Amino acid sequence: MTVMERPVVGTESGSAQGTVEDGVAAFRGIPYAASPVGNRRFAAPEQHPSWPGLRDATRPGPSVPQGPSRLEAVMGRRTPDWNEDGCLNLNVFTPSLPADASAPRALPVLLWFHGGGFTSGSGGWDWYDGRNLAAAGDIIVVTANYRVGPLGCLYLPEHGIENLGVQDQAAALAWVKRNITAFGGDPDNLTVGGQSAGAFSALYLALSPVTGPQIKRVIAQSGPFGVPPQDPGEAADHARHFLKILGLDSSPDPTAALRAIPAEQLLAAYQQLAQDLFRPGNAAPPMNPVLGAYGIPEAWQQTLADGRLDGKQLLTGTTRNEMTAFFALNPHIQAVTADQASSIVAGQVNGGAERFAHAATRRPNATPSDILTEIETEIVFRDDTVAISDHHAAAGHPTYVYQFDYTPTPDPAHLGATHCVELPFFFNTIDAYPDSPMLGEATAATRSLAHTFSRAVAAFVATGQPAADQWHPYEPGNPATVRHFA
Repeated sequence: MTVMERPVVGTESGSAQGTVEDGVAAFRGIPYAASPVGNRRFAAPEQHPSWPGLRDATRPGPSVPQGPSRLEAVMGRRTPDWNEDGCLNLNVFTPSLPADASAPRALPVLLWFHGGGFTSGSGGWDWYDGRNLAAAGDIIVVTANYRVGPLGCLYLPEHGIENLGVQDQAAALAWVKRNITAFGGDPDNLTVGGQSAGAFSALYLALSPVTGPQIKRVIAQSGPFGVPPQDPGEAADHARHFLKILGLDSSPDPTAALRAIPAEQLLAAYQQLAQDLFRPGNAAPPMNPVLGAYGIPEAWQQTLADGRLDGKQLLTGTTRNEMTAFFALNPHIQAVTADQASSIVAGQVNGGAERFAHAATRRPNATPSDILTEIETEIVFRDDTVAISDHHAAAGHPTYVYQFDYTPTPDPAHLGATHCVELPFFFNTIDAYPDSPMLGEATAATRSLAHTFSRAVAAFVATGQPAADQWHPYEPGNPATVRHFA
């Protein structure tokens, strides 16, 4: 790598030129796989061909095809920036270049995957700019795209179409393993992390017999572990429904037909599928990674019991009020009756009606929607985060657990510490969220918390121990060992 304001690095496909910003070298929009267009659409990722000359890596590459996020009203709007051509790209942020005299050692690496319910998101958005996080702990941060929605989650195994987004994530991990040395990174000191769908992905990558051995540490932020991988039968039904919406249910060669349809039409059909399958209180997307398909051979409960996470250091946590992001602005949920809310919970877990009744007794002045939101936060996010942490810590493996309690000021929608609220603090990118309801006013205290939280997680990537006062290793069944951030 050449050290200058426009540093150059050599990758397996060619040389790329980035920038130096605030002392951190940033290389954006580097393809880790060939464009999934033409015959590569609905196909497994392939290595990107070599490019001639010097590739400009100063700007993020395009997002993968997607519709608007269902959390725009909470996080803030994004201007559509997707393009199927070139969408399988990643971004590398490194504070020490290999040629630096100050960089005598290879740096620990974090490969981080965005959330978005396997329906939206991009590793190239400024929300997830890795410069401040990289500088906070002298680590390398990599953020990556992966196919979502029908292009990443359609399940037609008889045509070789299964868990394509999961395959993209594995390909990104493999690219980092092969190329990160050129950026000053240690390929044998990899942390895989993510938030929401990205946390789900990080855990399953760590549990996989194929990718797991490459991973040393795991960061799982607000993992929706209460939403299981999609059952193959259900996934096949949803795929048939999707093809019917497109008028391809009787096609003799649906793969060829799907490759010929404009991406916009596929996204519109996916939106129609979501509307057709809508059920009050259901947070699962119409398509998500399928159990028994590539990368998800078994549910996490079984692989965890089999010891697949053993030996890895784990940092995980949730926000206090996760489900307000989905429910606080939903008129159907806000108008729900106690009987309807109880029925929703009863349809999800054994003893759900009793659980709702107990919570209603404990909070006599709360509305049914408030009680439902609290219980769904536990079912979808917190219960299984605690279960995973209990199991891992009880087996003697280093485990650190947090709860993010930050509440925005003002908070007219009563979001509290909602889903995604820790993201500006994790990356220390407060200014990338102007007018975001979940963040509120960016005060000096807000910025101080971002500094503290990003420094803590960066230290975990670097050493396996987060740098934050009073953040001790988690003890099974002891909530006092959960570190709270507010």
